[in-house]
Amino acid sequence: RLVDRVGESAHLSVLHGRDVVYLIEERARNRPSLVTEVGVRLPADITASGRAMLALLPPAQLRALYPSDAAFASRTAPPLTYFRLKKVLDDTRRAGYATEDGDVTAGIASVAVGIADPAGWPVAAVAITFESGRPRGELAVAAREVATELARAIRGSVPPVVE
Repeated sequence: RLVDRVGESAHLSVLHGRDVVYLIEERARNRPSLVTEVGVRLPADITASGRAMLALLPPAQLRALYPSDAAFASRTAPPLTYFRLKKVLDDTRRAGYATEDGDVTAGIASVAVGIADPAGWPVAAVAITFESGRPRGELAVAAREVATELARAIRGSVPPVVE
């Protein structure tokens, strides 16, 4: 339903250590080719899905995952540092959704909303991937609606929008 509604590809992923693993992927017709598909693992710090889930972690757990700058990956841009990641995750918490633009594939962007279990730990993220330059607002809202529906099913939650 989400892909039909927004006309873009969508994904459901989980956090596994410092990686995201894609569990479900639905490709929209006539959209750009993506590196993701079911079972693919990518570094969490460069994906919108990963950032959405990392933003739900307590600071001590985040630091345990990223004990030094050597823990960060890069595909198209210089790797993040711990302090830059913290800023990205602060921005994610404020907005209520995560973004990435060109960090996985040049010219491709994503928005994602994390889903927390009843204890507040990340269990999954819903993401929409699209060509860079497309406005994100309606896509973030659509991802949030699906994430909220899934969170209700597990009696979990999605992060609030602070802005």
